[in-house]
Amino acid sequence: VQLQASGGGLVQAGGSLRLSCVPSGSIFSINIMGWYRQAPGKQRELVAEITPRGNANYADSVKGRFTISRDNAKNTMSLQMNSLKPEDTAVYYCHVVTWGASELWGQGTLVTVSS
Repeated sequence: VQLQASGGGLVQAGGSLRLSCVPSGSIFSINIMGWYRQAPGKQRELVAEITPRGNANYADSVKGRFTISRDNAKNTMSLQMNSLKPEDTAVYYCHVVTWGASELWGQGTLVTVSS
């Protein structure tokens, strides 16, 4: 099973994008779902994560601008990104942790924000 991330692209500062993450097959017992990003020359960092009950946690740099959501029935996840800034430019990865502590990473989708 793979995670397929999509929705990245080129957008001007102040614009919006919506990322989606869809599994290629069945994944059982998903616990935490999240988005990470990695900018050139920087370490991968957590952007947002969400529990099965919908409790979300955000990096300080995206609070108030990004919204994470999930569909537990379909095991899909989205990240609505508003008021994008050039510093949001990165490859965004979806990430899943199961109740059995297994982890899956998506292939990444590139977000480029021009000034």
